[in-house]
Amino acid sequence: MSVLVLVLAVSAACCLGFGFVLQQNAARQAPLSDFLSPRLLLDLMKVPRWLGGIGLMVAGMALGAIALSQGEISLVEPLLATNLVFALALSRKQSKQPLGRQGWAGLLLLAGGVTTFIVAGEPRGGTPVTDPLRPWLIIGVMIGLALLLTAYAKRSRLSSGPVLLALAAGLLYGVQDALTRVSGQRFSEGGLVELLTGWQPYAVLVLGVTGLILVQSAFETAPLRMSLPALTAAQPLAGIICGVGFLGDRLRTDTGALAWEAAGLAAIVGGIVLLGMHPAMPCTQTERARDPQPAEVRA
Repeated sequence: MSVLVLVLAVSAACCLGFGFVLQQNAARQAPLSDFLSPRLLLDLMKVPRWLGGIGLMVAGMALGAIALSQGEISLVEPLLATNLVFALALSRKQSKQPLGRQGWAGLLLLAGGVTTFIVAGEPRGGTPVTDPLRPWLIIGVMIGLALLLTAYAKRSRLSSGPVLLALAAGLLYGVQDALTRVSGQRFSEGGLVELLTGWQPYAVLVLGVTGLILVQSAFETAPLRMSLPALTAAQPLAGIICGVGFLGDRLRTDTGALAWEAAGLAAIVGGIVLLGMHPAMPCTQTERARDPQPAEVRA
């Protein structure tokens, strides 16, 4: 594994984790009438803390894009999942909550899972598939699942809605990462003209904005520990599926390697859940009723 890819991916995870916490701190003050509406972004743009969180997220995405241009998506995505570690670090500083057994167990599972998956799978580059239908099939399934989850989330709203929205956003972000890598390859091969004449960069933009609305709606209606684990777990899984499915990424496929890869992914998800549900994670306005803060976003 390239040290450069490691540094870029972990730096991206740091920016993303910090950015998610700042965004949720602001989004929890937004009016519920903005749920799943582009107006939510317009209201949040008035909040300096949210803008700071978005700035960190954009920086994280940029660093992640550079990492994806230098390494396989099956390698970068598990490293990006460590953003939850940095989110918890900032949340602990805000809440003064101790890490405790749950926090340490989550950290060990996440770190061990990432290490196990990378060592067992040995992600490496290959030749992208030539079948033009396979990318569209995989992308279509991911987007279709995201739409289905969003439809159910709109009906359930304040119960399971935030988790479903976060899962949907994670799927879209995983596809976005895959198309970001394709866009980088087009730019490397033919420069700006080659990049802008393809559909991929425009799809990256649409997926990014759509995912942002879903994420902010989840942050608005539930504590971070409900939404962030689902988002952080879905994104790398979707990205790995895209990487192996049509970008040409290769993983070891012997029986022992597959078993360790599955164990690594299971440990990653388990660590994400434990860290994401840690009491230090920011909560909503209702949960903070005993320690109210002035609303920063008005309808």
